[in-house]
Amino acid sequence: MSHKAGFVSIIGKPNVGKSTLMNALIGEKLSIITPKAQTTRHRILGIVNEAHYQIVFSDTPGIIKPKYGLQDSMMSAVNGSLTDADLLLFVTDINEVHDENDVLEKILNTTIPMVVLINKIDNATQEQVDEKTAYWQEQLKPKHIFAISALHKYNLEGILRMILDNIPEHAPYYDKEDLTDRSQRFFVSEIVREKIFNNYQKEIPYSTEVVVTSFKEEEKITRISVEIIVERDSQKNILIGKGGAMLKKVGTEARKDIEKFLEQKVFLETFVKVLPDWRSKKNYLKSFGYEN
Repeated sequence: MSHKAGFVSIIGKPNVGKSTLMNALIGEKLSIITPKAQTTRHRILGIVNEAHYQIVFSDTPGIIKPKYGLQDSMMSAVNGSLTDADLLLFVTDINEVHDENDVLEKILNTTIPMVVLINKIDNATQEQVDEKTAYWQEQLKPKHIFAISALHKYNLEGILRMILDNIPEHAPYYDKEDLTDRSQRFFVSEIVREKIFNNYQKEIPYSTEVVVTSFKEEEKITRISVEIIVERDSQKNILIGKGGAMLKKVGTEARKDIEKFLEQKVFLETFVKVLPDWRSKKNYLKSFGYEN
């Protein structure tokens, strides 16, 4: 029997549920999820392996007009995912207001087959769904439109079948044991970043980067040190909190999730470091793994 393999890029504006969708499609939590927009900063691959096919999903940052270096790099990740995709899953939200010129600019002239997924329909009326379906049919003329709820895994079954109909016959691109192209260290830093997004308000999550500085696997425990980078001393004080209480809370929450992820006991140390204006400085962005 022939083998199919292909790249499927998941794109859309921030906060439409792309990461929730990818995690649901691959059956693992790879992309971090928070209620805040622009949580995803890198292109993260999630790989689904079966005997006769391999689907490589790309979760990408939400499409925005970039304002500084970090956001430029985030949009480069989106462009990169469009260059090798066999299929585009364009995720939109049933409640999204249609001013998505940035998004449409990126995808209107693409020759890649496209599928529109109207997400978050759990509380929508059939009338709303029909109205959105007609709108996107006219705008993008996609191959298919699915009304889904990624969070409740509603109406996702048909998506896999449709993907298999639209990817080519090809040998696997990745080892059949691989679940992602990212390292354990990368996911550890993402878990800490998720806790920061969930525990702090305003600019703190957006001004923060997390770097794993040490990762030592011992027989009974993995010892991890992370540096949380911020742009200003005032942010450092907020991050640490009174008597170190906030940083301790973030560390405890992150350690529990990292233990689940690594399936091992973890000792986690967190340090906070100020690097002024790191989001706009190319040398810092490059050292943190952002490419432009």
